[in-house]
Amino acid sequence: MTSLTATVLPVVGAAFALALVLAFYRLLRGPALVDRVLALDTLYVNALALLIVLGIGLGDPVYFEAALLIAVFGFVGTVAAARYLQRGSVVE
Repeated sequence: MTSLTATVLPVVGAAFALALVLAFYRLLRGPALVDRVLALDTLYVNALALLIVLGIGLGDPVYFEAALLIAVFGFVGTVAAARYLQRGSVVE
């Protein structure tokens, strides 16, 4: 790992961790249900990015596979929440 990577990765990791905390705050305090669904979507995207940064820093490909699983489950969860908000049920 180069010195630039060793310098940048902790800063990027801290920024994504802060974004996780702020999205979690919006999830708890969101004024409407739509805001909370959007915060949950942002939360999983930030967790995904944090895992990728961690995988780059450690050089372990397992983190990339975990990030792929989070991406799939997050997408399915977002679609299910959007259908529920639009129609009142997930399955017709």
